[in-house]
Amino acid sequence: MLVKTFGSAVYGVEAITITVEVNVSSGKFTSIVGLADNAVKESMERMESAIKANGYHFPRIKVVVNLAPADIRKSGTAFDLPIAIGTLAASEQLENPEKLLDYVIMGELSLDGTVRPIKGALPIAIQARKENFKGLILPKENAREAAMVNNLQVYGVGHILDVISFFIDENSLAPTVVNTREEFANAQSDYEIDFCDVKGQENIKRALEIAAAGGHNAILIGPPGAGKTMLAKRLPTILPPLTLPEALETTKIHSVAGKLPENATLISKRPFRSPHHTISDAGLVGGGGIPQPGEISLAHNGVLFLDELPEFKRTVLEVMRQPMEERKITISRAKVALEFPASFMLIASMNPCPCGFYNHPEKECSCPPGAVQKYLNKISGPLLDRIDLHVEVTPVAFTELSSTQIFEKSERIRERVIAAMDKQAERYKNNPGVYCNAQMSSKMLKEICVISQAGSNLLKVAMEKLNLSARAYDRILKVSRTIADLAGSDEIKVEHLAEAIQYRSLDREGWAG
Repeated sequence: MLVKTFGSAVYGVEAITITVEVNVSSGKFTSIVGLADNAVKESMERMESAIKANGYHFPRIKVVVNLAPADIRKSGTAFDLPIAIGTLAASEQLENPEKLLDYVIMGELSLDGTVRPIKGALPIAIQARKENFKGLILPKENAREAAMVNNLQVYGVGHILDVISFFIDENSLAPTVVNTREEFANAQSDYEIDFCDVKGQENIKRALEIAAAGGHNAILIGPPGAGKTMLAKRLPTILPPLTLPEALETTKIHSVAGKLPENATLISKRPFRSPHHTISDAGLVGGGGIPQPGEISLAHNGVLFLDELPEFKRTVLEVMRQPMEERKITISRAKVALEFPASFMLIASMNPCPCGFYNHPEKECSCPPGAVQKYLNKISGPLLDRIDLHVEVTPVAFTELSSTQIFEKSERIRERVIAAMDKQAERYKNNPGVYCNAQMSSKMLKEICVISQAGSNLLKVAMEKLNLSARAYDRILKVSRTIADLAGSDEIKVEHLAEAIQYRSLDREGWAG
């Protein structure tokens, strides 16, 4: 007897519905066809054990399973459950097999029939709704994630017997219901950390506020223990809240990568990813036989923090250059090419030299001559060119550390950032793909960043006196435009330019001795 069930395969951040055809006929062998990898082929052993352990019998005649379309590679263990249910129906142990046509079924089976969680539940649910399936049956750990999709009945199951009972009596399971908008709204501002926890460092907070308001990448340079990591971790608390479409897109990426916590729904806060400096190229940008998202995609709509930037392998840093410009990454393999979104803010930190105390106000640098420049040269010019703000972080004095003063909360800073972002949204509404000042093209720069004669004179003097490189010019104009937006000014004034100039430390000739 031939029976069809439906599963789903995830490619990139999208899902493709897979028809699972099970045919039980005369013969001796069992086989799975349709470009299945080893994990899928091994499902026969798990499925047979799960079926027998629960009082059903596995057919001792020929069983052929076809996963269609057969020219798309299938991987993972999530096809265990649809194959098992199809086998029971094809061997006439499950009544009303026509009911199977209304549902997408996904789940990994243990040997005793327990259903284990899967990856990519959200894109699977979105695709099931798009193709007008009545419902989705999947592990209970993934049910809340999938239930964010409206107009689709989502049933969470913990055992294969739950699925069998459901097809005998559909009232045996209750659909999972999630009030997505309410949960999303309640969790958006629930941060455990805040900028008011940081004592002193007002100039660094100001620099990060500018970075957040204009979407600028930034690098923090300072000695060990100066607070670089502490400040960077608090950056998401002053970024504008995620919109619902942004949250959905971000959640899909984390779902595909298997990074969502158990019983999670929408990601409500902007991601903050901080990979270790030993990370590989594929770990950072994504990769694998069937490509999976890397850290730059997991940081989509959030912050990617690279601590101790010079310690990262140069090849790893160089692969970021194109995604930073295009805000997406395309990973090509012999048989598949997948695109992952990668719109992130890069925040990096570094010591000024190998010993960490170059330019320290109190401690003396012990590095030999030329070591500081050699250390800085680990970061390529093209990568530095994509970092708008270079911020020198100095140690906090004891008087500030012991102060009982209450510092400004992230909520107040976020209000100013949102107001500046609203001005940019209005400014770039007719420029698709441009959402903030950091994304301005050279042509747009000439039209938008018009400066007065006094400002032009200041910029000229700064370029000459501080020996700033040519690449600093555009960056200074973009940052000054953001500073003007934060001040509510339509014009870029001299004071805005003056503040922007000080954020180009690494462009100064002789900075490293």
